[in-house]
Amino acid sequence: MNTHPLLYIVIPCYNEQDVLPITAPLFLNKLNELISSGKINADSRILFVNDGSKDHTWEIICDLAGKDPHYIGITQSRNRGHQNAVLAGLMEAKDQCDITISIDCDGQDDINAMDAMVDAYLDGCEVVYGVRSKRETDTFFKRVTAEGFYKLMNWMGAEVVFNHADYRLISSRALQELANFKEVNIFLRGMVPLVDFKSTSVYYERAERIAGESHYPLRKMLALAFDGITSLSVKPIRMITGLGLIIAVLSFIGIVWAVVSSILGRTIAGWTSTVCIVCFMGGVQLLCLGVIGEYIGKIYLETKARPRYIISERTYEKDAPREEAHSSTEAH
Repeated sequence: MNTHPLLYIVIPCYNEQDVLPITAPLFLNKLNELISSGKINADSRILFVNDGSKDHTWEIICDLAGKDPHYIGITQSRNRGHQNAVLAGLMEAKDQCDITISIDCDGQDDINAMDAMVDAYLDGCEVVYGVRSKRETDTFFKRVTAEGFYKLMNWMGAEVVFNHADYRLISSRALQELANFKEVNIFLRGMVPLVDFKSTSVYYERAERIAGESHYPLRKMLALAFDGITSLSVKPIRMITGLGLIIAVLSFIGIVWAVVSSILGRTIAGWTSTVCIVCFMGGVQLLCLGVIGEYIGKIYLETKARPRYIISERTYEKDAPREEAHSSTEAH
């Protein structure tokens, strides 16, 4: 097995002109540390993925690439979202390297955890998840909602690693298999575990964002959770079926009660009860139609089979696939 794997650090960027000049040197220092320690190949790279930023992010990436060959970058033709940006970087790197580590640009994830990730790969793991050990830097609301997010995902049938976001190491071999997942509605936190190669977790403490504003407020986190659930699980549809069965049973009981009351002469014309029943049934029906509509909408998007990302520019000439990358991962 190759003891000096070639590493690509994949970093999605969206409107990061404030934080990128601060964190880019940190990533380079870590890359050089890993090279100096003999853990990775000297040709390893830092791959920035510009997700259609509206500020000067791409200009900064191009400037970094011109100053140091370890920096390279690609830009998408338009903003396609964090998950698509990460996927674009991983698919760009899968034929060029032995391992990738995806990490956000904001400097919150502990880059020193990369050492343990590479060690775990050298010990035989194909996937290494970066997992937060605690959430003391979060507000109470953020902590409760974030932990509730992971619990909800697992309860809904989407297999995710608790307190893991998108900070992970994936081998080229695992990426080759991940490339076979063709769905347009992607949720990497749930898709990567489905590859099911040997994996482990590395625990770290997350810091405050170094600069700029967070791109994941509660609204986007809820949208991500809903996308993950509907992309990886049909449990909501089954819940609707169960709810429909319960309401049908209650309705049957109500019909029996109404008939019996009518026979016994105990019926009283009631406006309130009628309105309550109509509003309740109408609300349940609209909710169920909404959930079903979400699934139909995703089916509609999947049938179109539109590209999940479009790379419009690169700061470098893309090389042919590395044969040694495949041979080393197969031996691995």
